[in-house]
Amino acid sequence: MGIFKANDIRGKYPGELDKESLYSIGFHLSHILDTDKILVGRDIRISSNVVFDILSEGIVDSGADVVDIGLCDTPAVYFATAFYKFDGSVMITASHNPPEYNGLKISRTEAVPVGPESGLKELEKLIKTKTEPVRSKGKITKLDISIEYIKHIQKFMTDLSGLKTVIDSGNGAASAYINRIFEGTSLQYISLFDKPDGTFPNHGPNPLEKESWVSIKEEILKTKADVGIVFDGDADRAVFFDETGKFISPDIITALIGHYYYDKKVGGNNHNDIGQMYYDIRSSRSVSEYIKGLGGDASSCTTGHANIKKILRENNGTYAGELSGHYYFKENYFCDSGFIAAAVVLGILKKIKLPFSEISKKINPYYFSGEINFEVTDQKLVLDKIADYFPEGKINKLDGIRIDFKSWWFILRPSGAEPLLRLVVEAGTKELMNEKIKEIINIIKNL
Repeated sequence: MGIFKANDIRGKYPGELDKESLYSIGFHLSHILDTDKILVGRDIRISSNVVFDILSEGIVDSGADVVDIGLCDTPAVYFATAFYKFDGSVMITASHNPPEYNGLKISRTEAVPVGPESGLKELEKLIKTKTEPVRSKGKITKLDISIEYIKHIQKFMTDLSGLKTVIDSGNGAASAYINRIFEGTSLQYISLFDKPDGTFPNHGPNPLEKESWVSIKEEILKTKADVGIVFDGDADRAVFFDETGKFISPDIITALIGHYYYDKKVGGNNHNDIGQMYYDIRSSRSVSEYIKGLGGDASSCTTGHANIKKILRENNGTYAGELSGHYYFKENYFCDSGFIAAAVVLGILKKIKLPFSEISKKINPYYFSGEINFEVTDQKLVLDKIADYFPEGKINKLDGIRIDFKSWWFILRPSGAEPLLRLVVEAGTKELMNEKIKEIINIIKNL
C-alpha cells in the first residue's frame, strides 16, 4: 500500500520510509501547509531522533523554520499546534505499530489533520519531484510546552480520591508526561512501564492485543485496584479494565463519557440535550441507546481520525469515540487524547460509586464479538455480495456494509491501513452471536 495511508504516513524505517522520502516530505511540507514555521514532536521509537534530523533538514532547506518540542505524545502536538497558533505541525510516530516502524502525522491550523483529500495525495506526488535547497535556509529552535500541556489535561480532572488505579504507559510516549500529570493529584495510582524505551520491552505498543493485557490484569488483581488503563505507543488512545481485570470494550467507554457532559451541563437534574456526539459505526447499539437515555443526541460516523475530526468540527460536536480506543473532545480542539479520556473516565467512576464491572453491564446488555480480521483477495466482491445473503436486514453503507436486524447486527468493512476485512457481530444472546459469526465466516470463505 506504500507509506501514504488513509490518515498518515507510515512504514518500516529504514526501508519503506527511507532517507530520500523523509527529506523530500520535509522539503515540501511548507508548501502543503502554507506556512514557514512548522512544529515538530517525536515519540520514543529508536529511529525517531534520526527521522527528526532528516525531516528537519528538508524543512530547513526549503526555507522554513522548525520548532522542536522534543519527546512527547501525539496529543501534545495537537495541543501545541492549536494553543500556540501554529499553521503546521508534524508528529513523528508509528502509533501502535511494532518497533521497526515509524511515521508522520501531519496537521495544519487548529490541529486539523492533513488527510488524502487535504494534502497527503498532493504531497505523495511532490516527493517524486526534484528538490533544490534555497539560499536563505530556515532555522531550528526549541519550545517547552510541558507546563501548559499538563495544565490543559488537568482541567479535565475532578476529585479522584478513593480511587485506586493501575496505569500502564507501555514504555511508550505516555511515559514522557504520565507522572507529571498524575503526581500531586488526589488519585492513588500504580505506574507500570513508565520509562521511555523504543524497543517496547514489556509488551507491544498496541493496547488491543491481548499480550498487552497480561501485566495490568495481574497488577489490578494483586493490588485490588478499581480500574486499569493502558495507553498505546503514542498515547492518543487509552483502553480500560475493570476491577476484575476484564477488558472493557471502547464503545462502552464512549457511552460512559456521556456522563461527563450530562453532569457538566445540567447538573444531573434533568435530561436536557447534552449536544451531538458521534460514535464509530462499528460500536454496539447500546451506545446510542445509553446516550439518548442521558438526554444526548448520538449519531454513527465513519472511522479514522481525519474523518471524525472533520465531522465534529463541521457539526460543532461535543465528543466522539472509536472502537479502537480513540476519544475526541470539543474542548481539546476536537482532537483525541488518551490522557483526557483517562481523566474523564476516572472522574465518572468516582462519581457513580459502583464497581466498574457493574457499570459496564448496565451500559451494554448485548454480546459483542469485537473485531475479527480476514485476509481477503477481492474485498470489493465480498462487500458487494454479502448483502444478497441478508435481504431482510436494514443496510447501511456509510463505511463498508452494516446490516441491522431486530435481535442482532453485523458490520464488515475494509481496513484503511492493511489488506484486511474487519467483521463485528453483536446479538442479544451469546449463542446467537456465535451462530452468526460462523455463518458470516462461511459466506466469506465461499465468496
